[in-house]
Amino acid sequence: MELKLNTKRTLFIGFSFFTILMLWQVYNYYCPLFLKELFLNNYGNENNYLIGLIMAMDNILALIMLPIFGSLSDKTNTKLGKRMPYIIIGTIISLLAFPFIVLLFIENSVVGVILMMALILIAMNIYRAPSVALMPDVTPKPLRAKANAIINFVGYIGAIIGSILTMIFTKKVEGGDRILVGNYLYFPFIITSIFMVVALVVLVLKIKENKLVEEMKEQMELGEKLSETNEKIVDDAPLGKTDKFNLWILIFSVFLWYFAFNAVETFGSTYALSVLNTKNWGIATSILAISSLITFLPSTYLTKKVGRKISIVIGLALMILSLGIAIFVTKFGVVLILLMIVAGMGWAIINVNSYPMFVELSSSKNVGKFTGYYYASSQIAQSITPVVIGFVFDLIGYRAYFPYACIFMAVALLVFSFVKVPKKAKAVELNETNKTNESAENLDNNKTNLSDNNKENSNKNK
Repeated sequence: MELKLNTKRTLFIGFSFFTILMLWQVYNYYCPLFLKELFLNNYGNENNYLIGLIMAMDNILALIMLPIFGSLSDKTNTKLGKRMPYIIIGTIISLLAFPFIVLLFIENSVVGVILMMALILIAMNIYRAPSVALMPDVTPKPLRAKANAIINFVGYIGAIIGSILTMIFTKKVEGGDRILVGNYLYFPFIITSIFMVVALVVLVLKIKENKLVEEMKEQMELGEKLSETNEKIVDDAPLGKTDKFNLWILIFSVFLWYFAFNAVETFGSTYALSVLNTKNWGIATSILAISSLITFLPSTYLTKKVGRKISIVIGLALMILSLGIAIFVTKFGVVLILLMIVAGMGWAIINVNSYPMFVELSSSKNVGKFTGYYYASSQIAQSITPVVIGFVFDLIGYRAYFPYACIFMAVALLVFSFVKVPKKAKAVELNETNKTNESAENLDNNKTNLSDNNKENSNKNK
């Protein structure tokens, strides 16, 4: 039996991730602007610290809710499956509530907007871990990096569409700032909700979770035999010593590279304005995102060739190289754009392989739990790093922007290098065994057929 990824099915599974990234893009762009205007209108000042605190609630809720709902979905058993109920409920609440943010903003309701934002955050975090865990539920372990690349590709398309909506439905004024256009504010929210409805309908119609799990049973068992774990993974049993060590190394590594990368994402525009004297940082972040999008699928060939660990090491090396050189760039131009392309490639390679390494250590009964571990480590990093780098800026200045990110990427590489992966001989040996068994089976069949033919000929001669 040969392991083969069902690309079409994986694309459909990625629709859930598509809706998550699309909504976040619109949410993260408009909500701070809404809060800023509401605070000015009602209280006479912007209260930036309060806006920052409200926007940080996403990471705080995710840190608590993702592991809980990941584990809860592991234990769920319904006619729709164990992940789909959470995906359906969370998506429906989100798409219905989302347009009410802009409605309450136009009504000038501070409390209403904040409460609706909170409802959406809760709904999104209900289905985020289950939607991501659905892929490894029906994908054998050796194929998960490729499947994860497809899902990230679909998700990034959602983020790009969301970004395009924010560009279309705001107005650029003299000086380069953007203002909200009241007559059109409904559109990005309503369009996002429509996309979510379509994606959910397709997902429900095309992904019959229980049926898929049953169909994939044999492939999943073979995938388990080919897994890159040091000890055998057994349901309801603790990890072996080496694999438990790997889990902690992975948790710490993910924390460190998100700690570095989120600082780049959060303070890029501020750094560009203060050091590079430009307002065009959006071009750099768009280039980075597009570079990642283009790299997702090709990076799976690298994984197939050298394995997940070496692939992540290469991805981290590309990030360190690009961020390290960027320290010496003093003008926004071609050099910085090229460095962002390299950084995007590195980030894509890291992302494609890191989540599959986490769920490699899971059994069929705790994929959601391990998905929660993965997102918890990244969310903690994204909650802490803006505060830490803010203090660094106060002490040293904005010149610390790229050195900060580069140093923590280097530390991530150092920590990650301690991950212990088994030799490829395990997979090769099993493949050879399968081939030998198949050959032996074919030989036996040939012998049987030959014997039957001889008997038939003998009878005819008689």
